[in-house]
Amino acid sequence: MTDNKTNVETGPSVIAIVKEDDKLKGVEIRSGNGTFDLLWTRSSEDADWARFAAECGISVSPGGRPDDEGGKMVVVGFSSAGAIFHRVMVPAVGQKEIASIVQLQAETRLPLPADQIELAWRADPERDGQIGVTMAVARKEYLRKFTASVQTVKPARILLDCEGIVQAWRTVFGGTERKAVVLSMAKCSTHVCLVEDGRLSNAVVLDAGVKDLAADGGIEQTEAMEMFTQDMRGVLELFGCAKQADLPVFVLSDGSAGHVSIVSALRLVQVNARVALPHVHKSESEGGIGAEGLYDYRAPIGLALLALEQDGEALNIFERLYSLEGKEQKKSWLYSPKAAAAAACLMLVLLAIVSFAVDVASPDAIEKRLKASISDVDMDQLLEKNRLMQAVARQRPDMLELLKVVNESGGRGITLSNILFKKGQPVSVTGQANSNDDLSRFEKSLQENKSIGEVNPPTATTDSKTRKITFTITFHYKNFTKKTTKARS
Repeated sequence: MTDNKTNVETGPSVIAIVKEDDKLKGVEIRSGNGTFDLLWTRSSEDADWARFAAECGISVSPGGRPDDEGGKMVVVGFSSAGAIFHRVMVPAVGQKEIASIVQLQAETRLPLPADQIELAWRADPERDGQIGVTMAVARKEYLRKFTASVQTVKPARILLDCEGIVQAWRTVFGGTERKAVVLSMAKCSTHVCLVEDGRLSNAVVLDAGVKDLAADGGIEQTEAMEMFTQDMRGVLELFGCAKQADLPVFVLSDGSAGHVSIVSALRLVQVNARVALPHVHKSESEGGIGAEGLYDYRAPIGLALLALEQDGEALNIFERLYSLEGKEQKKSWLYSPKAAAAAACLMLVLLAIVSFAVDVASPDAIEKRLKASISDVDMDQLLEKNRLMQAVARQRPDMLELLKVVNESGGRGITLSNILFKKGQPVSVTGQANSNDDLSRFEKSLQENKSIGEVNPPTATTDSKTRKITFTITFHYKNFTKKTTKARS
């Protein structure tokens, strides 16, 4: 384990731990006026979270809690390689409407059932009648395994490491551009983060890193570099930035020659890449950790600074799966000893009244009431009612099937915002298309589906600024949406 202690003054601080290249890295940060105090840095080849947390001074005893007497908070980073990010544009609507659109988009784009995934999303401020939404989705089982591995650390929050990288770029590397792409390269992987207005907008993790790309020549290194540059162009296209030749792409660096060669290779394929070096003066750590140290601990430093902001804007994909042990929870009134005693007394009184009523009632009277209640029920009517309910259920439309049909017809260029269904009326689908070609493909795909008929030409309007096409298209779904006429006797 390596240990670099610096300033040890007391005060509110954050301990952040991340796992990178099978190594645990931890820092303790205290924020200042435009700077931050880096109190210490530690790393360990031992990937055991509990042992490393103990070495960082975090209580890991059963029932124990992180030391918060000095205002410390503990956060850990979750690898963004375990999450999928999506970016969608939705009309300017309320939060509830955005939530339903986001859920619809997540179900459209992922092959897993909704009960097997966790979803977190964040909406941008409205711009030109549109709202950009960043979604992070991960398999619930994978998140639970990670939660179990860090439960002895008892972190106050579990954050996505790519959000820490964006924060580090802004604070440690001096990033100020409104829109940029940030590359954070580990040994065997690369985080590619799209940043808009200082926040993570989209992210992809590539399975190539410095070890693969910064080798000393050779055919393998050349092939790996060519593949990496192709992947980067694909990522920029995924981000919707392929035609933005002036978009800056920052490669976070400690000044090594390997990063410079990677920047040069990206420039050869017309990517506006440049090196981003740490601003050492931003850190007030005694002894000076230097550019190499700030670069090496960029992810935990960024996560710690993000936690210090406490603005609640981080994508909290663990919100429903994890809460810090030891927090006081509201107890039901039944847990109050006085309330429980009062309830017990009331139950005894009710029991006494009911017992008295049963005792005074004659056996003949009870038998008479039972026979009367049975005679009131017509078993034939009951069976007929049950058969009728089953028939009605068979005639109900399968909304999940309808949703699947529409989603599969959409494709990448279509963003659905609403589906209206009412029996006896055509289904109405509202959404946005990137181009007229995307809308035409959507219409044609609906026409080719056997469950759908009488697809009406869409009504569409084009936004003069964004060039996005808002459309509404209607069609009939099986026999549920056509009006039926009763035969006259």
